[in-house]
Amino acid sequence: MNDQMTKRRDAAFWSFACHAVVERRQAASASFVIRHSSFVICRSVLLMVIAQMCCSGLLQAQTPNMTGAWNVEITFPNAEHRVVRFDAQADGKGTLTAADPKSKVWGATKPSEATWTRGEGNSVTFSGPMEFLLGNVGRDAGKLTCKGKFETADLISGEVEFSPLVGERPSKHGAFKAVRARSGE
Repeated sequence: MNDQMTKRRDAAFWSFACHAVVERRQAASASFVIRHSSFVICRSVLLMVIAQMCCSGLLQAQTPNMTGAWNVEITFPNAEHRVVRFDAQADGKGTLTAADPKSKVWGATKPSEATWTRGEGNSVTFSGPMEFLLGNVGRDAGKLTCKGKFETADLISGEVEFSPLVGERPSKHGAFKAVRARSGE
């Protein structure tokens, strides 16, 4: 009887031991599956974050489009205000036209050839010959140079210089704001 009890006890022990080993292996297998799934999920999320950062970097790196019509408001320190229209073409060329209400008194003003260039970041420079009215009969001819930065895709602001072509007068310096003209303006 002792032998039978010992055999039963041994069988029960081995049955329990085998069952425990099987449970440990299943737990280890489940743990591996969970760890592997976590790794795959983390890697996927990391790749999505990297892709999003790269795409947003490319979007931010794109520079605003310069081509089109711009209404340029110029203010010189002596409270002198001028309005110019700048029509930028894709090849770095364009035209400048006086758009002051005073200029229109003498009839339609003729556009003059201008150029524009992009600088680092969002900076841009455009320049060309320009004539502003002086009083009722005079004209002030010179070179207008606007150096600014895109504040938004439709707004450029910066510094302006007007260098007279005739006489020994000093250049005028001031500020400008260029707003993209809506179609029909």
